[in-house]
Amino acid sequence: MSSWTLTRRALLGAVAASGLLAQGALADDRTTIGVVVKIGGIPWFNAMEAGIRERAEELGVNAFMIGPTSADPALQVRAIEDLIAQGVDVIGVVPNDADVLEPVLARAQAAGIKVVTHESPGQQNVDWNFELASAVGFGEAYGQQLAEMLGGEGQYAVFVGGLTVPLHNAWADAAIAWIEANHPEMELVGDRFGVAEDVDASRRTALDLMRAHEGLRGFLAFGSQGPIGAARAVEERRRGGEVVVLGPFSPGQGRTLMHDGILSGGYMWNPKQAGEVFVTLGTMLANDEPIEAGMEIEGLGVIEPEGRNIIVDQLVEINTDTVDDLAAMGL
Repeated sequence: MSSWTLTRRALLGAVAASGLLAQGALADDRTTIGVVVKIGGIPWFNAMEAGIRERAEELGVNAFMIGPTSADPALQVRAIEDLIAQGVDVIGVVPNDADVLEPVLARAQAAGIKVVTHESPGQQNVDWNFELASAVGFGEAYGQQLAEMLGGEGQYAVFVGGLTVPLHNAWADAAIAWIEANHPEMELVGDRFGVAEDVDASRRTALDLMRAHEGLRGFLAFGSQGPIGAARAVEERRRGGEVVVLGPFSPGQGRTLMHDGILSGGYMWNPKQAGEVFVTLGTMLANDEPIEAGMEIEGLGVIEPEGRNIIVDQLVEINTDTVDDLAAMGL
């Protein structure tokens, strides 16, 4: 059995819902863009997939999303290897582990494939990385909101999608640093917990932490499933309104918890918009169009690149006044 067959079989097991074959990735001569995300089947990346598909139709390109069955960097590597073997024009990635992906992204570039990442500032072996929120600004906004809601005192815990997810940890660093500088009487429980891409793991971890620390009063969860899981744990313990839960989450998934006073809110950007930007940038790269400071790019506005990073601030606050409208947008 060839290595191609093994890779193909592994990929299909990991991305059964991706629609890769249905898209007919290389069935025509249109620009082909494959986007590998952290995990498939969750609302955040479902919204991103909708953006990819809609923008691809607008631009007349063939673009599709691959969502692995778990947030395992090895599954992302396999998916990228499969895309290289197929000879796509552009590979997009939302990395689970920036370091693990560097060798396979280097192979993609060596094969003449353009590479675009998201949520991975400082990623090596890419043409461009884009962010819809600056890491420091995003993290500090959460640190400030948590401190305000806790009255500047008490214990809190921090969840991230994984201890190797670059942007989640950058947000956590910024939030913790802001709290330590401005409210040193607040106490971080542990360091951080890499569970926020798994709703069940987040719920279990939150329950364990509340049992172990009776003074725990807040969760900062960076990863779309972390706030949901932590909020469910708070609801189980009947501590809604007493324990604050903040983080970026899918409004459609979390709005009931918000209206019930369990999930406290947060900030986000539009994942559907991120999907659109993947296709926009990918198409520009495939067509050898320049990407330069001062130009306006749909979905990003006027850009001022920093090295290979395009960073804009397009934060949306999630609260009881906005969550229903955001959910109605399919987010």
